[in-house]
Amino acid sequence: MKFKRYCKTLLLENDPSLIEAYREVHKPENTWSEITQGMKEVGILDMEIYIIQNRLFMIMDTVPDFDHEQAMQELAQKPHQAEWEAYVSRFQLTTSEATAGEKWVLMDRIYELNQQQTCLPIDGQPKQID
Repeated sequence: MKFKRYCKTLLLENDPSLIEAYREVHKPENTWSEITQGMKEVGILDMEIYIIQNRLFMIMDTVPDFDHEQAMQELAQKPHQAEWEAYVSRFQLTTSEATAGEKWVLMDRIYELNQQQTCLPIDGQPKQID
């Protein structure tokens, strides 16, 4: 299966109670189904978010022809997306008006075990699972 991978980062407010609350809203029973559905509709196949202290790291796997800019614009227009972004912004070092595409910063890949090519972060990293 071919797909693209994007890695992003974001900083949370450095407040233990806000960090714990952010973890809580991302538990499976607390996530908003409209947000998950919207991500799938724009071509996001899988997403994982990791945390250490107040730094988040996201791995986002997408369809092979995923256009990051276009998808983020489309995602911003999905039902409840602006409401979700405003809600979680209280935990993040950002503004309540920022979209997901503005908050989450794309990261450069500097190493891969079997690196075949180097791609710009905005283009995603082509991947294949046999």
